[in-house]
Order: sequence, then structure tokens, then C-alpha cells
Amino acid sequence: MKIRRFSAAAFAAALLIPGLTACNSTGTGEAGASASPAASGSIAPSGTPGTGDAKQALLNSTNAIRDGNFRFTMSGAGSTAEGQVHEPSQSAEMRMTIGDASSDLMMKLDLIHYKPDSWVKLELGGTAASSVPGVQKLNLGKYQHLDQTRIKGNRALGFDFDKVDPAGSAVLTQGITEVRQTADGTYEGTADISKAAEAGSLDPAVITALGTQAKTVPFTAKVDPQGRLTELVLKVPAAGQNAAQDLKITYSDYGNATAAQKPPADQVVEAPAEFYNLFN
Repeated sequence: MKIRRFSAAAFAAALLIPGLTACNSTGTGEAGASASPAASGSIAPSGTPGTGDAKQALLNSTNAIRDGNFRFTMSGAGSTAEGQVHEPSQSAEMRMTIGDASSDLMMKLDLIHYKPDSWVKLELGGTAASSVPGVQKLNLGKYQHLDQTRIKGNRALGFDFDKVDPAGSAVLTQGITEVRQTADGTYEGTADISKAAEAGSLDPAVITALGTQAKTVPFTAKVDPQGRLTELVLKVPAAGQNAAQDLKITYSDYGNATAAQKPPADQVVEAPAEFYNLFN
């Protein structure tokens, strides 16, 4: 059994990709958000009167994320993630679940980053969990201390404090091609995600599979009274073996996140080679 690389950005998040379809012959995903808000009239393409203001509002809505002090969630393709980023302490944490008990393989990850260290606790479930290569050496249930030289640039395990948004919403909003405001603080339109592979919430392989469909992905968005992004939903169509999915990203508690808690020393072990192999 081959395990596909997981994307988390973190968060890596990402990770909100069909990361287990290599172990699941159905390749199904599940929607993670409700339908777009109802609104009359057509969506105006970028450049028409009034639309520029709506797009600029969404571009501006990601500015507060760069301050690196917020909580977030992501969901899509049968995976969920939640956590927080606290740049003042150079720390972040994320909890992810990929698949469920009925899947061939279910994986739970509890990631803690406290610069310059990172730890992860891994749990495996599902009918094929015992078949994971090197499972006996994976220190399941323990916090495994990670070698930074082995996770640098790894979308599943690393975290870049120069790019604090695990979902990459600034990259996603830059791809907006059509948009309109549907109500106070709510928007809908389409976005070109064909060049958004660096966004932690998207799997580059899925973008490739979408082909020209990647240029017109429907989305909805919400901002708070201060104009800060609180929700972004991309309605990613089916492509190849990947089912259609709603990729939902939320942000909250701007300026009110807290420093991550380092794991207790008696619960920490060094990650073995088998662990890194699982994510390469």
C-alpha cells in the first residue's frame, strides 16, 4: 500500500486534499460547506463598475492574517484541521484528521511548532492501519521530536513563520476573476486557482487534474465588521479520480490567539526514519 503525500500547510496544511484516495478505491470526497448565499443578478466580471471595490475588499481582508495571531479551521475531501498561529511567540499548533473509522486508513496528527522545534503525535486507524510500512516503529501516541533539516519545505510537517497562513488565503484571493457583494460582509464569485499551488490548502496534483476548470472555481467569502476574512469556501469541481468538494477555510480570534504549549518531556521521543518516510 502506497500512502500519498499529505499536505498540511502548517499547516500545511493543507492537507485538505484527498490524501487517502491512494488507499481508498472509491476516491470520494465530501462537501464541507453549505450552498452559496442566495442573491439576485449576475456576477460582474472583474473590471466592471463596483466589482473592483469588492475584489479589493477581499484582497484587503487577508492583511490581518499576516500579523500571525489567529485561530483557523479547514475542511474538505473528508479531512479536517483546526489550530492557531501565534507569531509573537513564534509558535503554532494544528490538529488534523484525515479520513474516518470506516476508511481504509484514518490518520490523526497533533502538530506543535515552537521555533526552533517541532513535535507531532500520530494516531492511525482504519482497516489498513496495521499495514502501514514500519508501523511498529512509528511511536504512535507519543510526541515525536522532528529534525528541522528533514522537514524543511515539507508541506505536511513543516511550518514557515515567514508565511504564517496555513491555508494561503492571500494567494487564493489574488486569483479572483469575478466577484460581487451579495450582502453586508458576504461575497461570491469565481477564482482562478491554476497558479495557487503554493496555497497550503490546495494539492498541486488536484489543480493539475482540473485543467481549464481551475480557472473558474466558484467561491463564497465572508468578512467581519473590521473587514477581516472569516470564511472562504472554494467549490472545487470533480476532476480525474477526485470527487467534487467544498474546501472551507475559517479564521477567528484575530489578535487573541495564545502561545502553543510544548509537550511534556516525558511524552517526547525522537522521530525515527520510518516516520519521515511516511510523509515523503
